[in-house]
Amino acid sequence: MIRLLIADDQAVVRTGLAVILGAEEDIEIVGQAADGAEAVRLARAFRPDVVCMDIRMPVMDGIAATREITADPDLDVDVLVLTTFDVDDDVFAALDAGAAGFLLKGADEDTLASAVRSVAAGEGTLDQRLTRRILHEFVAHRRVRATRSDQHRGSSVLTDREEEVLRLLAEGLSNAEIAGRLFVEPTTVKYHLAGLLQKTGSRDRLQAVLWGIREGIVQP
Repeated sequence: MIRLLIADDQAVVRTGLAVILGAEEDIEIVGQAADGAEAVRLARAFRPDVVCMDIRMPVMDGIAATREITADPDLDVDVLVLTTFDVDDDVFAALDAGAAGFLLKGADEDTLASAVRSVAAGEGTLDQRLTRRILHEFVAHRRVRATRSDQHRGSSVLTDREEEVLRLLAEGLSNAEIAGRLFVEPTTVKYHLAGLLQKTGSRDRLQAVLWGIREGIVQP
């Protein structure tokens, strides 16, 4: 069962998300927060698996709340940012704060539930309407290091096989699909994935891909 906390300053949105996602057999709504500060407090109190976080909220916005939650060593909580606003800076800020996913509120019910499951599984998610543009803009916005020495520095952190897994993650492949591509067992992929997540300091697959883009290992 996925334990879910919903944070949004609009009561009607909180209620709607609770009704939609709470109807799923594998999702349990453990709390609702009206602002970022309350989201942090409830995350520490209820220890959900995932927080659905709005960005623009009073008292403390969703970016600051996400940063506090993901930086807390006593919490093992992933954040899925839900927002009405299709703004690149919001996406960058959310991902930099440690969000494991980003979805526009216009997504349908199945997409919402799928995104929660993906984030809970450590796979991360980006709205399909944003993915291609955001990855390209992420590169331009962050000005990926282009010198040979910098690229070598980034690459030296990972083994050759871990780099292969990272590049296949960037293609959106599942563990089973990566295993098929590399002609190895899925358990072997999980081993290499765990290694690259640890070495890159990434919470999930999405954060690892963004790290790879920064380091010039992955080309979107």
